[in-house]
Amino acid sequence: MTVNRHITMLLMLSLFLAGEACSQDTSDETAEEEISLDQKIGQMLNVGFRGTAISDTNHIVRDIQHYHLGGVTLFDYDVPLDTALRNIRSPQQLKTLINDLQARAETPLFVAVDQEGGKVARLKPERGFPASVSAQSLGETNNTDSTRYYARRTAETLSELGFNLNFAPVVDLNVNPGNPVIGRLERSFSADPRTVVKHASVYIEAHHNFDIVTVLKHFPGHGSSKKDSHLGVVDVTETWSKQELIPYRRLIHSGQADMIMTAHIFNAEWDTAHPATLSKPVITGMLRDSLGFDGVVISDDLMMGAIRKEYGLKTAIKQALLAGVDILTFANNAIYDPEIVPRAHNIIRELIAGEEVSRQRIDQSYRRIMELKRNRLTP
Repeated sequence: MTVNRHITMLLMLSLFLAGEACSQDTSDETAEEEISLDQKIGQMLNVGFRGTAISDTNHIVRDIQHYHLGGVTLFDYDVPLDTALRNIRSPQQLKTLINDLQARAETPLFVAVDQEGGKVARLKPERGFPASVSAQSLGETNNTDSTRYYARRTAETLSELGFNLNFAPVVDLNVNPGNPVIGRLERSFSADPRTVVKHASVYIEAHHNFDIVTVLKHFPGHGSSKKDSHLGVVDVTETWSKQELIPYRRLIHSGQADMIMTAHIFNAEWDTAHPATLSKPVITGMLRDSLGFDGVVISDDLMMGAIRKEYGLKTAIKQALLAGVDILTFANNAIYDPEIVPRAHNIIRELIAGEEVSRQRIDQSYRRIMELKRNRLTP
């Protein structure tokens, strides 16, 4: 029954996308009558939640069924509770959890995880998952066969469990090895953009072979930073260089960029008022207009210190949407708010009603998200 619902929805979405290429009247008569504003807003939200199993009383079920939630992100560690038990306990438990989540969704969910490898891996050997290696070790080995082997093993594991989106590869350049959030965690393939592109390309190809959507991060380049944006504002005005855009430019032009994640970094040369995630000059101007990316842009966690400590929730959501972000991420793992989906959903409706954000802006993001789901997710 669930598979049939998913097939029906995807067929409807295909008709919607086809209708967009036809006349406006045809589009109005088909898709717009079928897809509500609430559905569109829901697809623009990605959220984290607590629990290794779900029940009908869990808020995530409400968020999926009532608010048409588009995606979830699973973690192994709960930061606010300081416990090593969040969503992931064992392979079989995790597979059941993901199946149960998808069974409650009319439109297939993006089920995401940060499985970069090495120090950033939510699926750990002590819980029965294959060992992984860091991007830095793969870049230092600089053997594409080795990268392909580990990327394939990761992608195959994710596919078997039911994941369809990996928040990887990191394409930040390791220009500051002392960077607390990139270099010190061995998340970058190299300081050389050519090496980064070579290994990221292999990594993406391996994931595509298993129908796993990949995410390039953190745009427009977090590798030169000296601080951690999880904690507060990070200013890269004096350290960032244009070479940090090279991996994005080349992977976009090669057609391998499924989704791109924004960075909560500030550079006065890009925007004197906002960090990249909330900046129209960065997201629309630099990424879309200059680099030519028309795919899905997803924010880094909007609950991270760099955003939460500087902006109210409504302001952050409004600025991200106006900047051109398509999916708003609320990881629920810096602070925990079980009401974040209804709160965000209602804020977006208020912004539209007040004409602070246009319906066209929502439609634009919805089309990108659904096109990616239609092309990459199998029902």
